[in-house]
Amino acid sequence: MTTRVPQERKRRRPTRSGVVLSEQLIVETALRLIGEHGPEALSVRRLGAALGCDPTALYRYFHGTDDLVLAIADRIIGDAMAGFVPGDDWVASLREIALRVRAGYLAHPRAAAMAAHRVTRRHHEIRAVDTGIGLLLTAGFAPADAARLYLAFIDTVLSHSATEAAFRALPRHQREADHRAWRDVYQDLDPETYPSLTAVRPELPGMADSSFEQAVDLLLEALTARAPAGRRSHR
Repeated sequence: MTTRVPQERKRRRPTRSGVVLSEQLIVETALRLIGEHGPEALSVRRLGAALGCDPTALYRYFHGTDDLVLAIADRIIGDAMAGFVPGDDWVASLREIALRVRAGYLAHPRAAAMAAHRVTRRHHEIRAVDTGIGLLLTAGFAPADAARLYLAFIDTVLSHSATEAAFRALPRHQREADHRAWRDVYQDLDPETYPSLTAVRPELPGMADSSFEQAVDLLLEALTARAPAGRRSHR
């Protein structure tokens, strides 16, 4: 796709398949194609075929495929944050945001791998950032601290979520092989060469589990300790 600026973002006439194009429909179709075939499916030709329209019609809605990737990323955020209302406990609210972001990424693991490191510059992301920083402000952090600490928080959440999403996107046999490694390979190591692993041998199968919630809780404990007067409530 080129970087041509769309002149008209709404198509009033149905496509040959009988649907009326919209940004929402294009994003939903792109998510489906990526989920079924991987990131390489995100092309104007394949989107046009899936939507039953001339591929050039997509230029009316998006500047190019990168613009569409940003819209996909924002859609994942929007779905994840839908219905979220911050509670009185800012720590609990941040934890819920973390869990929602992770769930959103795992719902679209292949698309998440494309979008985790992007800044969407769109409504859902802006609203989510405003909410997260707002929670830290109400906890008593100074503006500069609230911004930087929110960045540390969300980077941790996104990094863990993207890692889990990337693993989820692997073929099943690869995922199973990685899980078996903790039970098989790591259980049969020489104690003299690997004394620490030998000491925790019974716990090693658990290394196949997610560490997401533990990592988030550790970060939230650190934020709580640094909050003015240790405030957990924003009332």
